[in-house]
Amino acid sequence: MINISRLFNQDGSEYIKKTLPLVPLRDMVLFPFVTTSVFVGREKSIKSLSEAMAGEKKIFLTTQKDPEVLKPTIQDIFQVGTEAKITQLLRLPDGTVKALVEGACRGKIIKLSDERGFLTVDFIPVQEMPLSDAISKAALRTVLEAFEHYATLSGAVAKSFFKNLEILESDPSRYADAIAAQLPFKVTDKQQLLECTDIEKRFYLLLQLIQQETEVFAMSQKIKGRVKEQMEKLQKRHYLTEQMRAIKKEMGEDSESGEYAELETRIRKKRLPKEAAGVVRRELEKLKMMAPMSSEATVIRNYIDWMISLPWFRKNRAKNDLATAERILDQDHYGLKKPKERILEYLAVQMLIKKIKGPILCLVGPPGVGKTSLARSVASATGRSFARISLGGVRDEAEIRGHRRTYVGAMPGKLIQTIKKVGYSNPVLCLDEIDKMTADFRGDPSSALLEALDPEQNRHFNDHYMEVDYDLSEILFITTANTLFDIPAPLRDRMEIIQIPGYTQFEKAQIAKGFLIPKQIRENGLEQADVTFSDNAVQTIIQRYTREAGVRNLEREISSVIRKIATRIVRTKERKNYSVSTVSVMKYLGQPKFRNKPLEVEDKTGIVTGLAWTQAGGELLTIEAVTMPGKGRIMVTGKLGDVMKESSQAAVSYVRSRSKALGIHEDFYKDLDIHIHVPEGAIPKDGPSAGIAMCTAVVSILTGRPVYRNLAMTGEITLRGRVLPIGGVKEKLLAAHTHGIRKVVMSAENEKDIQEIPRSIQKQLDIVFVDDMSQVLAHALIQTDADSR
Repeated sequence: MINISRLFNQDGSEYIKKTLPLVPLRDMVLFPFVTTSVFVGREKSIKSLSEAMAGEKKIFLTTQKDPEVLKPTIQDIFQVGTEAKITQLLRLPDGTVKALVEGACRGKIIKLSDERGFLTVDFIPVQEMPLSDAISKAALRTVLEAFEHYATLSGAVAKSFFKNLEILESDPSRYADAIAAQLPFKVTDKQQLLECTDIEKRFYLLLQLIQQETEVFAMSQKIKGRVKEQMEKLQKRHYLTEQMRAIKKEMGEDSESGEYAELETRIRKKRLPKEAAGVVRRELEKLKMMAPMSSEATVIRNYIDWMISLPWFRKNRAKNDLATAERILDQDHYGLKKPKERILEYLAVQMLIKKIKGPILCLVGPPGVGKTSLARSVASATGRSFARISLGGVRDEAEIRGHRRTYVGAMPGKLIQTIKKVGYSNPVLCLDEIDKMTADFRGDPSSALLEALDPEQNRHFNDHYMEVDYDLSEILFITTANTLFDIPAPLRDRMEIIQIPGYTQFEKAQIAKGFLIPKQIRENGLEQADVTFSDNAVQTIIQRYTREAGVRNLEREISSVIRKIATRIVRTKERKNYSVSTVSVMKYLGQPKFRNKPLEVEDKTGIVTGLAWTQAGGELLTIEAVTMPGKGRIMVTGKLGDVMKESSQAAVSYVRSRSKALGIHEDFYKDLDIHIHVPEGAIPKDGPSAGIAMCTAVVSILTGRPVYRNLAMTGEITLRGRVLPIGGVKEKLLAAHTHGIRKVVMSAENEKDIQEIPRSIQKQLDIVFVDDMSQVLAHALIQTDADSR
């Protein structure tokens, strides 16, 4: 569809009016004799293209003033546009149409109509004012020089374009339009060039726009150069951020982000030590200079968060009521006299002076004796927060002292992490299983603990991650361990050792009735009136179903009995009082797991009862000796360690050196072999405390004198027959009492250890203290008729 009408002006001059379909363009201006692609999606515009393709393939293109307008009117479009020819039309899968168009001439819209479902315009071609040859050459040369300068700076114009440009020198209008189409001008600037009918003025305007674009590009290059210099000093990934900062500096719009302002507010409100405050502020300034998404920025941001989250000066208000503290400790734990005394001493001193260095207490004892729960009770009694760190299996020094801030995953050590979690700088901190730490190629964590657990140094504890000192001196450290000799000596030297050797059967029974049974009844959903344990039932569980120094397995077995009663109540739906007796214990728990080692029925030669220490408490140790014809060979069996084997050799050497005084033939070793055996050969045994028992067994079998069956002994022997002291006295005496021993022989140097034994047990045991092996034999061997003669 194209209509052409010849019209006449008032002065009689003729002009032509054309009518063509209209397609409004968004964000682009088409110049005459320029070929470009147009994407059309609006329904009316697609119909306009279809109408044009049905005719002479001519269409009128003009630009919208506001690209967001969906249904433009005559007021929404520029009045000057371009008549164009459609050279190719392609329908795309998404419904849009791609048209390849070539501009023909400028046109001025007279009328816009929308009567046939698409837009049409009446327009008249624009008449241009020609240039003189001199002005044309000057304009072409000036614009070309400016354009070449821009092209050299930007490198965005192909060399082939300049060859095509030479062809257009005879047509200044096309020459100017071709250059204008190549430059990234704004739409309004291009529309101004399109509407300019005076070619001379168009060249002036084009030159002005080229020079402006060149200046903008040069400024951009200057900014990029500045950023490039900074990039050589900084890391390459900071390039974009520095470019943005340089642009803001040129525009005078340099401002801080909301995140940095929030961090500054938090730092200002947080009370920090002088050193820490200085470090945090320096790190914040460094953070502002970095790219927000870089890994270094993440590390610094995390560091600042850690620093302002720690409770540098926030403390619990400790209780100073000694009577209340004592009542809480007694309420939570039966026995444990020494640890309780030490805690009360600490509180008493704290009442007298304002500040005391936090003591480092180390509770050493077998599993299940209440070391960790005692630490929890100390926190309750002192009104402090409680935190626990398990050190079992820790083998990396960084877990104690923290990681260096050299990578994204770096973190402080367990001490700083725990303090942050607690939220106070003076908690009760329980370091569990301090004897279970190991060392490997990553360092020795026990060495890292030296500074933290030294009362003289922990005021200035330095974590590798924090890099500033943190005061640990007000923390009440309580460490726990099963064995003392597994704790490194330098670490052990910094702690106050409190032994918790274990509980007697009487103490276990009191703990079971006062603590464990009520606790398990409550935890299993029953009431105190539902279950009653007899004293014999409790004793049966202690003696026949558990073999430990603590009460952990005792609690487990009691829980098992109560669970079975709970199951019975649910099944029968009958709630009554269940009385647990010895018979019902065996019914609920099955066959006993342990048997008490029965004493010999009668006194026998060559059989001696020794006493041994284990982590589960004391044990009886039967030692047997026999002789047989031979050549003086000594055999020692029973899976014994080197120390125990050496004790047997020392015992035999003592007997040989004193054979005449003992009434033994001096040449007995020439015709006899001696075999010493410790039963239960599958169980490893070691230690020096069986020395006097082995010697007694050898003397008994060689002299034929029986040994008292209700007597036990423990002690180390020397070649001169001297009896040396041993450890584990409390556990050994408790084991002797439990198994019915009436008399115990031990070194006189162990007399000081008897104070730990309950008075009730001391009264039931006849404890004999000796210095020499001859005294041991006098108490242990039974006088026979042959001896009296």
